[in-house]
Amino acid sequence: MEKKFSNMETQVIHSGSQNDLLGSLTMPIFQTSTFTFASAEQGERRFAGEEDGYIYSRLGNPTVKALEERIALLEGAEAGLAFGSGMAAVSAVLLALTKSSDHIICSQGLYGCTYGLLELMEEKYNITHSLSFMENEEQIRSLIRPETVCIYIETPINPTMKIIDLELVSKIAYEYGIPVVVDNTFSSPYLQQPLKHGCDIVLHSATKYICGHGDVVGGLAAGKKDFIDKVAKTTLKDIGGIMAPFDAWLLLRGLKTLPVRMDRHCENAARISEKLKSHPMIEKVLFPGDPEHPDYPIMRKQMKQGGGLISFTIKGSKQDAQTLMNSLKLIQIAVSLGDAETLIQHPATMTHAVIPENKRIEMGITDQLIRLSVGLEKWEDLWEDLEQALNFCMR
Repeated sequence: MEKKFSNMETQVIHSGSQNDLLGSLTMPIFQTSTFTFASAEQGERRFAGEEDGYIYSRLGNPTVKALEERIALLEGAEAGLAFGSGMAAVSAVLLALTKSSDHIICSQGLYGCTYGLLELMEEKYNITHSLSFMENEEQIRSLIRPETVCIYIETPINPTMKIIDLELVSKIAYEYGIPVVVDNTFSSPYLQQPLKHGCDIVLHSATKYICGHGDVVGGLAAGKKDFIDKVAKTTLKDIGGIMAPFDAWLLLRGLKTLPVRMDRHCENAARISEKLKSHPMIEKVLFPGDPEHPDYPIMRKQMKQGGGLISFTIKGSKQDAQTLMNSLKLIQIAVSLGDAETLIQHPATMTHAVIPENKRIEMGITDQLIRLSVGLEKWEDLWEDLEQALNFCMR
C-alpha cells in the first residue's frame, strides 16, 4: 500500500509500495527474469494492457517498481523509471524527446559522456545542440529555434559548479512549449527538486548520492506519468537499459540514509572549501555553498544546501595537479562521487577527456581544475591530507 509523508527524512524510509510477503520489513528482491500467468487468457490480457501485472523483468519488476515509486515521491513527480546506468537514463529520455533534425539547448558544461552522446546524436541523426551558460533571459531566447525540442540542464554543472536558475529557464521554456530536463545528480532530491521550480523531467545517476556506497551503477528519471510511460514502453523497453532487481534493492537501502549522509557531505564540503580558499597553492575555489560564489543567490533560492562537491584550480600546470593528487594518502583518486569515501579526480584528463580542448576551455575545464567529492570522514582528517599534499607541491 502506498504511504505518503510530508518530511523527506521519513519518505526515504517509508514511502511507496512495500510488498510485505511474510511480513518482510525490507522490500524483497524479486530475482526473476519472467513471471507466470494463471492462464493463456491472462497472458493475453497483460500483453494487451487490459490487466495490470508483471510479465517479464525487462518490462517491470516489483523491487524495481518500489524504487521507481520512491524516487517519484521524493522528486514530487507523478511517476519514476529506473535504468541500468545514469547514461541509460539520459539517452532514453533524450531519444524519447527527439527525432532527426531536432535541436537541443544544453547548459555550457556537461558530463563528458553526455557531451559524447550529443555528438553521436548529431553525427548519426542530425540532432544538433547549442551550449549556453543561461545567465539571463536574452541568452536563452536567442538560442531557441523552431526545431528546438528540449532544454537540458546540469545544475550544479559538472565540474565547474555553476548554478543555472531553474525558474528562469522554465518560465521561458513554458512560453515555447519546450520541456526542461534537469540532471539532478549533484544535488539529489534532498537538496534540490527541479520539478517544483517548473521543470518537466529530472534525471539521476543513482550510482552517486542515491546509492552512497559505491556499489551500484544505476539511473533514474521522474516526471509526468504520460511521458514516463512513453519512455518505459519505447526507449527503455526496446533498447533495454534496465535495472536489475538486486541493484534496485541496494538503492532502496541507500536512500534510507540519504538525508543523514547529505547533511554530513555538505557540512564537510563547506569546511574544506574555507580551508582551501586560504591556501597559497589555490587559485580559485568553486563551491556553491560559498557566499562568495557568483551564483550563491540562485543556490539559496533552489537548493537546501551547497552540496558535497568542490572544484578548485591550482597555481601551476597539469603535472602539478597530478602531483597533488598522487601525494594524497587518505583521499582516493576515482571518477565517481557521492560515496562515503572522499574522491578526487582531474576532469580534463578523466571525466571530460572526450571533450575537445577548445570546448573544455570554453566550459571552464582547464588543466589546473580538480574536482573533489567530499565524503563522510572527519573533515579534519581530510584537510590534513589535502594540506600536506598541497604543501608538498609547493616545495
